[in-house]
Parts: sequence; structure tokens; C-alpha cells
Amino acid sequence: MPDFRKTLSNALQIFVALVYLQTLYFKFSAHPDSVYIFSTLGIEPAGRILVGILEGITAALILIPKTRLPGAILSIGVISGAILAHLGPLGIEVNEDDGSLFLLAVLVFIASLAIVFLRLEETRLLVQRVSAIFRSAR
Repeated sequence: MPDFRKTLSNALQIFVALVYLQTLYFKFSAHPDSVYIFSTLGIEPAGRILVGILEGITAALILIPKTRLPGAILSIGVISGAILAHLGPLGIEVNEDDGSLFLLAVLVFIASLAIVFLRLEETRLLVQRVSAIFRSAR
């Protein structure tokens, strides 16, 4: 992989992990904004805590070289839920934030997708390994 792609991927991995890690405070401290969001979705407090755990796992996976790709893929799934929540019951703007939470979710989604594509050879190998596991399980 060319150095610029590796450097860009590493920078995006750090960005994604930092976003997830900073949200943990809000989720685990029951910050009023976080409680409002998950109450609006009808899954407070269990949903808030579960999402916090998933985001913590995602941040750790994306920072570890051997698990960065599964971490990026998990991130796409986790952040898709946030984006769908914003496009649905939450709305783009939450508690007069001018859409900043939605924008951050979109940026994390794009960054996670970019990591998968910047590391396309690793992605192909991962798909082959997973396919082999499923084939042997039959």
C-alpha cells in the first residue's frame, strides 16, 4: 500500500476512534443530551448503555492494527444507526445543535468507509477468510 494511503487511513482511524471515545462520557454519565436522544428513540437507558459499549469496542478495534478493518466495518454499522435515527425520529438538529451531531455521524460514516476502501487488499483477504469459514461450516 502506498504510504499516503496508509497515512490517510491511520489518520481516519484515529479520527473515528476519538469521536467514539469522546461520546462515551456522554453516554455513561447519563448526560442530559444523551438521555434526551435515547428517550426520544424509546430505548433509554438500556439503548444508551449498549450503544456506548458498542462504540467503545469499535474505538478499540479500529486502533489495533490486526482488527482495524473489522473495527471500520463495525463502525459503519454502528454509525448507520445514528444516521437513521437522525433521519427519523431525532431529526437533523437535536437540542439546537445546528445539526452538528448529524454532521459528525456522517463524517464518521465516510471516514469508516474510506478506511475499508483505502485498505482494499486487506478487505479482500478478510472477505476470503470469512467466506472460507462459512463454506467449511456447511
